[in-house]
Amino acid sequence: MKSGHTSIKLSGVAAVSSALLLASGSAFAHCDGVDGPVAHAAHQALDNGNVNQVLIWVQKNDETQIKHAFEHALKVRKLSPSAKELADHYFLETLVRVHRAGEGAPYTGLKPAGRDLGPAIPAADKAIQSGSVEPVAKLLTKAVEKGLHDQYHAVAASKKFEVNDVDAGRKHVAAYVEYVHFVERLYDATAKPAQGHHVEKTAEAAHAH
Repeated sequence: MKSGHTSIKLSGVAAVSSALLLASGSAFAHCDGVDGPVAHAAHQALDNGNVNQVLIWVQKNDETQIKHAFEHALKVRKLSPSAKELADHYFLETLVRVHRAGEGAPYTGLKPAGRDLGPAIPAADKAIQSGSVEPVAKLLTKAVEKGLHDQYHAVAASKKFEVNDVDAGRKHVAAYVEYVHFVERLYDATAKPAQGHHVEKTAEAAHAH
């Protein structure tokens, strides 16, 4: 009974994680880091001479392009240490760009190592390495509870206002809209798990109701 309860709890938390990541810029920038998983796969593939180690990161119809770039990089990197550095960088850029395009995300260049990705992404990666998702579940549960309580109390605190105090009324409406959208995103995430990369919302879309 206990394991069943834990399974339900973890599946629910994992689903709402996509909504949490939508609220942060870090979700949009992970695979484009020079210390990210795509870069790691690229270096392994080049060192081992096995393109299959990176093909899993691109769509099937992009395989030919990646194979061509891979073979070109393998030839150039043999010329000299500086040529190897340039060839590796070229291939990594190509791989990341194609990977992101395949998931509907723009390519804005490779990002430096060690940048702040927030707590969620490092925790998610660490869970895969350690074999335990419990720390991620706790992190997300705490974040969801805090966000929900903050949004709710903002609405409750602004609920009572004089009918002729339009400014106070607008403040309440703004808090209400944010609260409802927050709840809606969490609920939608439980039914529609995230696919690929999240596209950053425009200012206009973020304010739409």
